[in-house]
Amino acid sequence: MKPITREWIDKAEADWNSAGLLFRSRKYPDYSGSCFHAQQSAEKYLKAKLVEADIYFSKTHNLIALLTLVLTIEPSWSLLQPQLRALNAYAIEYRYPGNTAVRDDARDAIIACNVVRATVRRALGLKA
Repeated sequence: MKPITREWIDKAEADWNSAGLLFRSRKYPDYSGSCFHAQQSAEKYLKAKLVEADIYFSKTHNLIALLTLVLTIEPSWSLLQPQLRALNAYAIEYRYPGNTAVRDDARDAIIACNVVRATVRRALGLKA
């Protein structure tokens, strides 16, 4: 595995862990933050796969755009579209006043992220 791929994975795992911590906090759960970090984790996992495959991507947070690039080497990953579409909104939707995630939103985001995370980790030869 390339060192830069490992860096993307480490950053993705940090976001994955943050999503879980914010979700599970008993005193001050941050469901909006949990959704955001779940989206960020999925994004960084997709970028890790692209970097490892030497596929260039422009600076973007659009998970569907990243998936489109990944599909050139992993066509079966089209099955990830529902999860990525759901996560896509979390890059912005709950980051600003006017919208606040609830527990169910965060739970769904974590579940969707876990599907993406497990898929990428297996493809890179890592324990899911």
